[in-house]
Amino acid sequence: MISWGIVAILMGFVQTKNQFYVLRFLLGLAEAGFFPGLIVYLSHWFRSEDRAKTIGMFLAALPVSNIIGSPLSGLLLNVNWLGLHGWRWLFIIEGIPAIIFGVITIFYLTDRPHQAAWLPEDEREWLRRELAQEHQARRVTSPIRILQAFRHREVIILAVAYFFIVSTHYGFTFWLPSIIKQQSGSSNLRVTLISAIPYCVGLIAILLVGWSSDRTKERRWHTALSIVTASAGLLLAVIWRDRLALSVAMFCIAAAGIYAYLPGFWSLPTSFLGGTAAAASIGLINSVGNLGGYAGPYVVGYLSTLTGSFLGGVLYLSLSALVAAVLVLSIRATQPDQPHLVEE
Repeated sequence: MISWGIVAILMGFVQTKNQFYVLRFLLGLAEAGFFPGLIVYLSHWFRSEDRAKTIGMFLAALPVSNIIGSPLSGLLLNVNWLGLHGWRWLFIIEGIPAIIFGVITIFYLTDRPHQAAWLPEDEREWLRRELAQEHQARRVTSPIRILQAFRHREVIILAVAYFFIVSTHYGFTFWLPSIIKQQSGSSNLRVTLISAIPYCVGLIAILLVGWSSDRTKERRWHTALSIVTASAGLLLAVIWRDRLALSVAMFCIAAAGIYAYLPGFWSLPTSFLGGTAAAASIGLINSVGNLGGYAGPYVVGYLSTLTGSFLGGVLYLSLSALVAAVLVLSIRATQPDQPHLVEE
């Protein structure tokens, strides 16, 4: 978090394209270790049966950041402080909180439940015992090492599926303001305010689906149906692209699916892997998926430049989500919250 914040601030001072490329690479490098580690960290504190809603609450920060960030970005783009244009201040301002909270994390967060002096002793012991029983249940079958986990069928499928859904996610996030601006012809501030509406729906969806996934102890269908919802919303947004209100409503449906799949999806790897194998595999899935973060915006941009319309690009995002849903459903079903493979 700290290194990411520093690099993000430096992005606000780039002068050449080579500086931009180097810093963007370093930004991704800094980010790469955060997410996999955090998902595994949550598994050290929350039982499998509580994990989807926990991940959902954590990842609710994504739509919240867009709800706040979209209007804020619209305002900052118009400023010129200390001789720096607004787009530079976007990077500088977004990097500062990461550094502050990164330092707080080091000193405030507790590594393991048995170290949590802020918990009553009986609660601390109950949590330690529950997690120990869960860990022991995973050790019943033969362990999987890191290299074996990389070749594991479910890990490979999840990595490819994540590539396609992240293509959709990033393509949607990057291009939504431009699409709405083309449809409405409104000012930057009004466009960013309209763009925040779908993320409000996404926030509600991620919390509800996370709760439902834990209540039913089911992951695959919650993930796949959410992704299908995203695909359908994008397709309908294309059909009604000439009617702004209907188009924004369909983008709301798409946003619901784009965020609602996250709790179930990221509960899947820790349902059949644990320990360092889980961390490494989540890192692999995340890394391959983030390549989709390049592909999605690039394809939308290329097709919109080629055709002068966002029609083809949005159709690509819809199809990409559909492919991801099919891949998720191809994962072998396991007993609810009963991991069958683990690395110690």
